[in-house]
Amino acid sequence: MHGYPARFESDPLGGILVTFPDFGHATHGDDMADAYVMAQDLLLHMLSDLIAEKGSIPAPGKLRGKHAKPVTVPALPAAKVELYQELRAAHITKAELARRMGQAKQQVERLFDLRRYSRLDQIEAAFAALGKEIAIEVRDAA
Repeated sequence: MHGYPARFESDPLGGILVTFPDFGHATHGDDMADAYVMAQDLLLHMLSDLIAEKGSIPAPGKLRGKHAKPVTVPALPAAKVELYQELRAAHITKAELARRMGQAKQQVERLFDLRRYSRLDQIEAAFAALGKEIAIEVRDAA
């Protein structure tokens, strides 16, 4: 999953204001490092809410302006977001996914909780039940 663009700007009241054009939400940090952590946390909350509400996950918009910077989703939650999108694209329910995996529905529900740890082999099994597989890419850090 790519990062979502965010604007990091000095707040006249102090600190850094971070806004997400794709979501219309904002957060604040004491300095750039804190602002990024807060932005990443807000991004996870926004994505979690969309999944809980069975909503569509927007594609990341274009990164524009000198104050723009991508905010990335950590690998495990990113895999869960991708799994959610594949589930929606397949037009099947979590209950059907659980049946295909031979798992209890409660176990499958946990695979869509971005704040809960899940084993990668469980996520791979869920993708396999959807006829998909995970490919891992390693890149140089920015």
